[in-house]
Amino acid sequence: QVQLVESGGGSVQAGGSLKLSCAASRDIFSKCAMGWYRQAPGKERELVSRFTAFGATIYAESVKGRFTVSRNYAKNMLYLQMDQLKTEDTAAYYCAADRPLLGYSPDVCMYWGQGTQVTVSS
Repeated sequence: QVQLVESGGGSVQAGGSLKLSCAASRDIFSKCAMGWYRQAPGKERELVSRFTAFGATIYAESVKGRFTVSRNYAKNMLYLQMDQLKTEDTAAYYCAADRPLLGYSPDVCMYWGQGTQVTVSS
């Protein structure tokens, strides 16, 4: 059963923008802090941006000032607005619900999406 579904990836030239979306079930959205990770070929998966269990946002240094994470509780959606894209942003981007909100056990939040490819050309 697919719990997280990403969309919005694609190909763009450097300097352009893309917006990723992640649809989650209401159950996951209400219990888990969510975020975005990425993995480029030959590299380890890394955090891009996420919400903490307390609602704060965290960004990788490499995307600060260019990417913005947001969420819509009414729609159970997580977003990643990516502006001023660089070639080094090319990667598969994954939505994750991997941190429990307060009061929930960690083992209820172990969800990953299937990934969406972002390719930035020069």
